[in-house]
Amino acid sequence: MFGSISEVLEYVEREGIEQIDVKVVDLQGRWRRMTYSAAHVGRRLFEEGTGISLSPYPGYRTIESGDMKVRPDISTGFVDPFHTRPTLAFICDMYDNDGNRYERDPRFVLQKAEEALADLGLGATALFSPELEFYILDGADYGSSAGSAYYGVESHAVGWGESEHPLYRLTGMAKVGQVDLPLDRFAPIREQMVRRIEAIGIPVKYHHQELGTPGQAEIEVYFDTPVRTADCMMIMRYLIKNTALEYSKLATFMPKPFVGHAGNGTHFHQYFTDGERSMFYDAAGYGGLSELATNYLCGLLEHTPALMGIGNASTNSYRRFAPNMAAPVKLVFGLGNRSSAVRIPGYAVNEREARVEYRMPDATANPYLIIAAQLMAGLDGVNRKLDPTKQGFGPYDVNIYDLPAEEQAKLRDVPITFEAALAELNADRAFLTGDGVFPDELIDSYLKVKMDAEVAMVHVRPHPYEYELYFDL
Repeated sequence: MFGSISEVLEYVEREGIEQIDVKVVDLQGRWRRMTYSAAHVGRRLFEEGTGISLSPYPGYRTIESGDMKVRPDISTGFVDPFHTRPTLAFICDMYDNDGNRYERDPRFVLQKAEEALADLGLGATALFSPELEFYILDGADYGSSAGSAYYGVESHAVGWGESEHPLYRLTGMAKVGQVDLPLDRFAPIREQMVRRIEAIGIPVKYHHQELGTPGQAEIEVYFDTPVRTADCMMIMRYLIKNTALEYSKLATFMPKPFVGHAGNGTHFHQYFTDGERSMFYDAAGYGGLSELATNYLCGLLEHTPALMGIGNASTNSYRRFAPNMAAPVKLVFGLGNRSSAVRIPGYAVNEREARVEYRMPDATANPYLIIAAQLMAGLDGVNRKLDPTKQGFGPYDVNIYDLPAEEQAKLRDVPITFEAALAELNADRAFLTGDGVFPDELIDSYLKVKMDAEVAMVHVRPHPYEYELYFDL
C-alpha cells in the first residue's frame, strides 16, 4: 500500500487517521497488537520501531529478558475496517535491542527461506496460493475443568440450536457443499468477507460453500510471493472472523470441529516462475511437470512427517485424517488425485499455470513457518534431485482408498498423532536448519511449547466420549 514513510505520514494526515495499530505474530500463529494515537506517532515509529515485551508470548523471550523492538513493514499497511475510529494497521518485524533481527520471528524465518531460493541461482521466484477453509456457525460453548469437559455448537443449517428459519434446517444432509441449493444462506456473509479482503488489495480467485453442511466455506486467493502470502493469510483470517461477528456468527478454522462432517484444511498451490512462465512445466513430463517440479514435490513428500509437526500444529488436526476423507493418509502424488498428499491440478497443465498442490496443512499452522517449511522441503528435493517414483511415492491415478489392503500397506503413512509428528520434526530438522533458515533454538522452543502446553494438557484430560464408554464399569 505504501512505498515510503513519507507516503504513510501524508496518508495519515490526508485521511484523518486517528490510530496506528501494530501487529506481530506469535509462535503459534496468533496476532498480538498494540494501538497508538496517530497524533503522537511520527517518522520515528517507522524508522526505529517501538518497544514491546515478548515474555507473554509462549516460545519467545522469558520475563527477565523480554524487552524487544518491533518495526512496522510499511508495505503491509491497510485500513482496519473494525475499529470505531479511523485506524491504519501494519504487520511488524521483530528486532533485538541491538538492532539485529530476532531469530525466532516467524516472518524473518520465511524471509530467509526466500533468500535460500535466491541463493540457488535458478533465477526463480516462488509463488503460493492458499485455500482457506472454515465454518460459519451460529454459536459455540465449551469448557474444561476438573469436574467437567464439554463443547456445544449451534448451527441452524443442520438444526443444531434454535433457528428463526426452520427452512434452513437440513438435518441428516452431511455433504451438500458445492451444490447450488435454493438457499445458500452464507453467501451474503462470504460476499462481504471477499469485499473486505479485496478492498485492502488481496485479489480473491473465488469463494464457495464447502462439503461441510453446518456452514463450511472456502476462499481462495491468487498467487503471491511467500512472505506476502503469509501476510495475506493473517489479514484474511482477521477479516473473516470479524466479519462473521458482525453477522452475529462465529467463524472457526479449527481442523475438525465435529464428527461426521468435513474438516478444515489449508491447501497450498505452489510453483516457481522465471517471471514469464512456470518453471514447473514440461509438456513431456508426467502431469506436465518438469524435473525441477518432481524433485520439489518429492522433497515435500519425503519430509511430510516432519512438515506435519508445523503444518498440522494441533492435537485436533489429526482427527481430520481418516480413510475416504479429503485429508490424505498416504504419502503419494498424482494428477488430479485428491486422495494424494500432493496433487497435480489437471486443469493447470500449461506453461503459465503448472504447479503442485500440497494438501496436508491446516490453519493451526503459523502461516510464515509452514510456508517456509514447505519451501525448504522442496528445495531439499531440488538440491538432492530426489525422484518421487524411485522413492515409492507414485504416481497414482486411482483413489488410494480403493486399493487392495496389501497395496495400501506398501505405501508410507502420515503420522496419526501430533506427538508423533513432533517427534518426526525433531528427528528430521536438517532440511530446515540448512542455511540458518530455521534456528535450532526456534525448533526446540516450538517443540517445547507444543508438547508442554498442548499435547501434555490434552493427554491428561478425560475425553467426554470416554464417559459413554467406561463410566458404568
